[in-house]
Amino acid sequence: MAVQNKYKTLLSNTAILGIGTFGSKLLVYFLMPLYTACLSSDQFGRADLIAQTANLLIPILSISIGDAVFRFTLDRAKNRAAILTTGFFILGAGALVGLPLGALLNCIPYFAGGYGWLIIAYTVASNFHTLCANYLRASGRTKLFALQGIFTTAFTVGLNLIFLLGLDMTVTGYVLSVVLADMIVGVALFFGCGLWKQVSVSAFSPEFAKKMLRYSAPLIPTTIFWWITNVSDRYMIAWFCGDDVNGLYAAAFKIPTLLILVSGIFIEAWHFSAVTDRGDARQQSRFFSTVFDSFQAVMFMAGAGLTAFAKVCAILLFDDSYYTAWQYMPVLLLATVFSSLVTFMGSVYLVEKKSLNSFYTSLIGALVNIVLNLILIPIWGAQGAAIATFTCYLVVFIIRAVNTQRYIRFNLHLRKLAVNTVLTAVQCVLMVAEPPVWWLWQGLIVVAVFAINAKPILRGIMQVLRRGK
Repeated sequence: MAVQNKYKTLLSNTAILGIGTFGSKLLVYFLMPLYTACLSSDQFGRADLIAQTANLLIPILSISIGDAVFRFTLDRAKNRAAILTTGFFILGAGALVGLPLGALLNCIPYFAGGYGWLIIAYTVASNFHTLCANYLRASGRTKLFALQGIFTTAFTVGLNLIFLLGLDMTVTGYVLSVVLADMIVGVALFFGCGLWKQVSVSAFSPEFAKKMLRYSAPLIPTTIFWWITNVSDRYMIAWFCGDDVNGLYAAAFKIPTLLILVSGIFIEAWHFSAVTDRGDARQQSRFFSTVFDSFQAVMFMAGAGLTAFAKVCAILLFDDSYYTAWQYMPVLLLATVFSSLVTFMGSVYLVEKKSLNSFYTSLIGALVNIVLNLILIPIWGAQGAAIATFTCYLVVFIIRAVNTQRYIRFNLHLRKLAVNTVLTAVQCVLMVAEPPVWWLWQGLIVVAVFAINAKPILRGIMQVLRRGK
C-alpha cells in the first residue's frame, strides 16, 4: 500500500469503528443510574466480581485462540477455512472443560446459588462471539464488525431493562444480559455471515493448530497477568474494605472505561494497519512514530478532560449513594492512559509475533500490582489500589518502550510524554487533595495539556486530508 494511503486507511477504519462502537457503548454509561439504583453497592460489587472472574476464565478455556485466528487470518489469503475451523475446534474443547469447572465454582460459597454456571455461560458466550467477530475483522469486513458491536450493545441494554426493571433479577440479571447478548450476536454472525459454510471436520488442520497454539498459548498467562493487574485489587478491596467499598471502586472504574473504549476503537484499527501496511523498515518506523505521537496526545487530552469533570460525571451517572466514588477516578484515569500506551507498545509484539515478550512484561506488571496492593490498600484503602494500578502500568510501559526498540525503532517523543505525565499527575493530586483554588490550577493544567497536544493532532489530520486529495 502506498505511504500516503496508510494514514488514510487507518483514519477511515478508526472512524468506522468509532461510529459503530462509541455511540452504542455510550448507551451503557447512560444506564449507570439504572445500575446504581437497582443494585446496592455490595450487589454491584458482587456482580462485578462475577464478571471479572469470567474474564479470567475466558483466555484459559479458549487458549486465547480468538487472537490467533485474527493474527493468522491477516497473514493468509488462502487456508482461512482451516484457520477458522481449527479455532472453533479448540474453542469447543475448552467449552467441554468448562462444564466440570462450573460445578466446582458452585461449591465456592461466594458463588453459591448458581453463579458458577453463570460464570461458565459468560465465558463460553464471550469466546464464541469474539472468535466470529475477530475473523470478520481480520477478513477486512470492518463495517460489519462495527455493526455487530452496535447490536451487541443494543441487546445488552434491552435485556438489562427487562431483567433489572421488569423482573428485578439484580445480580443475575446484570450478568445474564451480557451472556445472552454475546450469544445472540455470535450465533447471528456464525450463520448470517456464512461462517458455518467454512467450518467442517475435513478443514481441521493439525499443522495450523500447532502454529496457532504456539502463538496463542503464551497469551493465556499474559491475559491472566493483565487480569490480575486490573482485577486483583477488586478482591483485595472486598477483603480489606468490604463489598460496599468495592462497589464504589467498581463504579468509579466505569468512567476510565470510557478511555479504554476510545483507545480500543483505535487499537482495533491500528492492529490491522500495523500488520498489513508494514512497508520497509524506515517507512515502518516513521509510521509507528507518527501514529504514537497522535495517540498519546489524544489519550492525555481525554484523560485530563475527564479528570476535570470527575465530580460532574459522578453526579450525572451515579445514584447519590455512589457519589464518593469520584475520588478514585483521577488516579484511575491516569492509570488507564498508561494502560492504553502499554497496549500500543504491544502492537509491536503482534506485528513481530513475539507473544512471549507480552508474557514477560505482563508478568512483571502483575507482580508489581499485587505487591503494591498488599502494601497500599491497608493504608489508603481503594485509593491505594488505584495508585498501585497506575504504578504497575507505568512500569510495564517503560519496560516495553525499551524492549520494543529491538524490533521496530521509532520515536517515542519522550520529552512530550514526560511533560504530559507530570502535568496529569499533578492534576490528580490537586483533584483529590483539593487545596485552596485547586480548581484554578487544575483548569490551567488542562489548558496546558491541550495546548501541548492539539497541534500535532491537527497537523496529522491536515496531512492525511492533503494526501487524500
